[in-house]
Amino acid sequence: MKPLKTNHHLASIPPAILTKYLDLTTNPEVISLSVGEPDFATPYHIREAAIEAISQGKTFYTPSKGFLSLRKEISSVMERKYDLSYDPATEVLVTIGASEAIEVALITLLNDGDEVIVVSPSYISYEPIITMFGGKIVNIETLESEGFRLTPEALKAKLSAKTRLVILNYPNNPSGAIMNREDLEAIADVLRDTDVHILSDEIYSELTYQGTHVSLASLPGMREKTLVVNGFSKAYAMTGWRLGYVCAPKEIIDALTKYHQYAVLCAPTISQFAGIEALKNGDEDIVHMREEYDMRRRFVVKRLNDMGLSTANPLGAFYVFVNVKSTGMGSVEFCDALLDSKKVALIPGTAFGVSGEGYVRLSYSYSINHIQEALSRIEAFLNELKNA
Repeated sequence: MKPLKTNHHLASIPPAILTKYLDLTTNPEVISLSVGEPDFATPYHIREAAIEAISQGKTFYTPSKGFLSLRKEISSVMERKYDLSYDPATEVLVTIGASEAIEVALITLLNDGDEVIVVSPSYISYEPIITMFGGKIVNIETLESEGFRLTPEALKAKLSAKTRLVILNYPNNPSGAIMNREDLEAIADVLRDTDVHILSDEIYSELTYQGTHVSLASLPGMREKTLVVNGFSKAYAMTGWRLGYVCAPKEIIDALTKYHQYAVLCAPTISQFAGIEALKNGDEDIVHMREEYDMRRRFVVKRLNDMGLSTANPLGAFYVFVNVKSTGMGSVEFCDALLDSKKVALIPGTAFGVSGEGYVRLSYSYSINHIQEALSRIEAFLNELKNA
């Protein structure tokens, strides 16, 4: 039998670098700070809403866009928290996690050869999905010295007649960077009069530790060209429920829904019932978890800095992007040596794009005891390097 022939775009994509490190999370000998997943259980009242739906036999398909009642709650939250008004009937699509929202947006908007500007470092799935759908990746490297924020000058330099889309991921995975209102206004000034759309991945919007999150779509002239992606995984500790959404003008949502309904029909019914409860009554849960993450964040940054490792101050999400250039090692070399010597798993910065070399991602979405043990091992590893 001939070797399997796969889609040529898929065949051109290398295996994900981080898989090796994520697979180690089940190894009892390894202590991992590699996974970006809350260590909290989904709040009980949210689980209870799902249990009640199951007990009442509410297990049938939903409308492709999701329950209207859920879309109304999403619309309400967007207006209350981010000063954005969306019609729940026509401008909100419920998806299987924010990941599906990103995939649906890219396959809907891209044609072969369209350029997509990706701000590096960023979430690992953007570039493979762009490649699979025939797009061309245009990277913008951000700098630790600038807090890994996108600057208008860097954006202007990369725009071309072929630019179809800009992907923004703030608060950022892996750097924890945020873009404040002033930063976003400068970006909006560059894009406002272009035909370029923006995919604004705001999955960490509730995990901002300085000020409040600002959505690019809320700025003058940006709503009509921005797709706002968000979800329940990070804010409500609902990773396994696989529930997300995208908000955009009706014309865009109609196009996204066409693909969504053929690919998956609808998001999980029980998860949607849980999502309604989360949006209605979950604000206190968010505050509690955010305060805990903030405590861990400050502890981790200080410990790393005391070890002699620099970090841009992470003001969002639950990651620290650690500069390991002082060790003389590259990202993968550092992670492999740390894993081999001290059984600690981190993620190489190169998994997140071209500007990740010389960095490693550390997640503080773990218990403080777990974090303390991992940091003690990292410190011992660094001391051994110095004394070698």
